[in-house]
Amino acid sequence: MSSKTPDDPKAAPALRAAQLYYLQDMTMDAIARDLGTSRSSVSRLLSHARDTGLVEVRIHPPQEQELRLEEAIRARFGIAAHVVPTPRSLSDVERFERVAMSAARQLPLYFDSNMTLGIAWGSTLDAISRHLPKKETHNSTVVQLNGAGNTFTSGVDYASEILHRFGQAFGAAVQQFPVPAFFDEPLTKEAMWRERSTRRVLDLQARADIVLFGLGSPFAEVPSRVYIGGYLDRSDYRSLREEKVIGDVATVFFRQDGSWKDIELNKRATGPTFSVLSRVSRRICVVSGVQKLPSLRGAIAARLITDLVLDEHLAEQLVDE
Repeated sequence: MSSKTPDDPKAAPALRAAQLYYLQDMTMDAIARDLGTSRSSVSRLLSHARDTGLVEVRIHPPQEQELRLEEAIRARFGIAAHVVPTPRSLSDVERFERVAMSAARQLPLYFDSNMTLGIAWGSTLDAISRHLPKKETHNSTVVQLNGAGNTFTSGVDYASEILHRFGQAFGAAVQQFPVPAFFDEPLTKEAMWRERSTRRVLDLQARADIVLFGLGSPFAEVPSRVYIGGYLDRSDYRSLREEKVIGDVATVFFRQDGSWKDIELNKRATGPTFSVLSRVSRRICVVSGVQKLPSLRGAIAARLITDLVLDEHLAEQLVDE
């Protein structure tokens, strides 16, 4: 972005609008509120910034390296991949944010009117929700895939805030799933799953056109919320270690070979089983950081992923194995 300020009355507000839009990734509605003006005025200010040279917009086509990795992932795993360029100098947190932002900008290409989007709460979906662009849809629904409560909190505030951002971005109805992340007893879950109010949400999840999820991992530098949010106790961790669990999707755990059905904790988990997830036509996984390579391998082995958004370094590790 150019630092010059032409000698005209629009220069200062145009520069401010451009900085908020291009550098801070704010929407035009948010910029309008910040500047105390209308959305159309913001649009004109951005046009003025481009026309007068305050902003220079350049389009960089995908680099050969990213294309090679995407083609290799498609050929080897049958997955449509979007590889996000991430210099090795970035920290894991910076890499995580870039991948989340890229995923947020990809999602409107797939989600439209008369569709249902299932989302699994967590650190990744929280980050994605903060970068979503606006796209107005009609008769669309965003549904929560797994419960969020535990012995410390109902989880409603955390999960509902993520759902609210998705609903706001797409003008979609929001369906919460007000159950704990894990039941204390498998029999309690079985009884709850027979309730008509619960069945309504479960049926909505099963009819989803798209599901969007991250991969939980006990190894990642950016912690997965299920492992740090008070959802698991010592006996749970011991059980996961003994059963060689390497990750989870929507609080349903799996091993590196993709197996999940006989994992004890899954009998109490409230996320959709992989049998249900695998029937959704588009299943978008968003993941970053080489520490999540074991989890990614397991999710691929479980055939959970149709579309994958990941950072360049993780893609290299996946392809070069």
